[in-house]
Amino acid sequence: MNTWTRLRWMVTARRHPCAFLLVVQLAGILLYPVMEDTQAGRALFGAFGILVLALALWVVNRSAAVNWIAWSLAVPSVLLSVSAAVFDVPMLWIYAHLLESGLYFYTAGSLIAYMLQDHSVTSDELFAAGATFTLLAWAFAFSFSVCQQWYPGSFTAAVDPQSPRSWMELLFLSFSLLSGVGLSDVVPILPQARALVMLEQFAGVMYIAVVVSRLIGLTILRIKPAPADRD
Repeated sequence: MNTWTRLRWMVTARRHPCAFLLVVQLAGILLYPVMEDTQAGRALFGAFGILVLALALWVVNRSAAVNWIAWSLAVPSVLLSVSAAVFDVPMLWIYAHLLESGLYFYTAGSLIAYMLQDHSVTSDELFAAGATFTLLAWAFAFSFSVCQQWYPGSFTAAVDPQSPRSWMELLFLSFSLLSGVGLSDVVPILPQARALVMLEQFAGVMYIAVVVSRLIGLTILRIKPAPADRD
């Protein structure tokens, strides 16, 4: 890669950090099924999670959010994840996932504030809309993971109904709820799980109603011809 190409990539990254976060998260959807089945895959899963956390921190640093809050969530989460993997302490995963969920919620909130503060739609805001959706999906999936570890039997499914749900199943449930489709074979059973599911359903409806509809409205206003142009 020559110098000009590297500079172009650096400029693109500075202009569209949300695009990189969105691409990495969408790539994770394709990679997670492969990474869940083997020990090496689970190690790669942890490394991939750290990459997403780093990108989330980068996005927060570019926004008007309070950076120390994001760092205070990300650093302990990485330390707990590494400790859980190295020392094989499952309990540490609960707190790691709890902190990761908090970081994704905070990052999603900072991106929503970033999109709402402007009165014009830029390409980076469109990428931010997609990245925010995936951040919310990840945040609730981590919340579901914590819920089923604190309250075993929180979720059931058509396949192996008595077993704990895998990460891919919880992420699939989260995307189904957030999008309003609801097409999932994973079902909340305990009241705590159902409460989280209802919160995500509400978040999905409000995200479409407030954020996405506002971006669409601003886009229409930008391309609508002035009255003089219609004469």
